[in-house]
Amino acid sequence: MIVVDSHRQILLLQRADTGGWGLPGGFMDPGETLEETARREVTEETGLEIENLSLMHVFSGSDQYFRYPNGDQVFNVTTVYTATSQDWNYRLDPQEVAAAELFPLDRIPADLIAPEVPILEHYAKTATHSL
Repeated sequence: MIVVDSHRQILLLQRADTGGWGLPGGFMDPGETLEETARREVTEETGLEIENLSLMHVFSGSDQYFRYPNGDQVFNVTTVYTATSQDWNYRLDPQEVAAAELFPLDRIPADLIAPEVPILEHYAKTATHSL
């Protein structure tokens, strides 16, 4: 999920498992739609309710490789939506999220987890910024 505020800042989460910064998101539960997964994951991780959900792009391939600290390796197929939120009162899940912060596109943290880089690059190139 790319969740933006009224100043076009992007919500990033410092992951509790890796320490790196990333976008809100996660895996589908059985029977869920992609949209339901997106909404649930943002709410579970941050406590935020999202609005204006819009499909941005589907990412796959070698740039979606990630190795977890426990050694698990994955090649993600990632469906990315953009959305907004009116309420920025975080209720973070400490099992998943160490911190949440809004960042302008030109000040994204250097320790962004690798699979998020092409997603944010694509967003920067194609976003209409009219959410």
